[in-house]
Amino acid sequence: MIMKPPAAASEREFEQLFKEHFKSLYAYAFTILKNEAIAEEIVQNVFYKVWEKKIPDTIQISLKAYLYKAVYHESLNYLKHQKIKARYQLHVMQQSNNHTDQGASRKILVKELEEKLREAMNALPQQCRTIFQLSRFEGLKYQEIAEQLGISVKTVENQMGKALKQLRVKLIDYLPIFMLALFYI
Repeated sequence: MIMKPPAAASEREFEQLFKEHFKSLYAYAFTILKNEAIAEEIVQNVFYKVWEKKIPDTIQISLKAYLYKAVYHESLNYLKHQKIKARYQLHVMQQSNNHTDQGASRKILVKELEEKLREAMNALPQQCRTIFQLSRFEGLKYQEIAEQLGISVKTVENQMGKALKQLRVKLIDYLPIFMLALFYI
């Protein structure tokens, strides 16, 4: 069903929409964020965007579903932003601590990164792991890997894509450590 968004409606209709949905959207946001003030702010941001017409001219779902989805995505964006801020603060703290004992810190960071990389690689399927190792650690080209393993180059490409995607997902939380390790090396 295609609906006109409330932003195109009158102030009175918008006010009615706000009164009708605010409490339930706030409760939903609170279940995600576990913070009353932030939950309220998130819901208000969603309604502000509706008011400012920062939504599509037509939406393909019910208005209520749209509002819930918007609150959900706003909440997740907020949590992601908080996680990034925490990582940055950790990075800054590590930088200040590294000035006192850079050698030991460097070894710990590299060791932790190596351990996480080893765990992530061990989680890969055997063929995927073998192809990744031949490419990245032994420096073989895709054609050489295909010939050595008796498979097509396309299979090598697909398996490398799969390996890189899985490693990226598993190691995303360790990107700041990886960047620090690169900085020190």
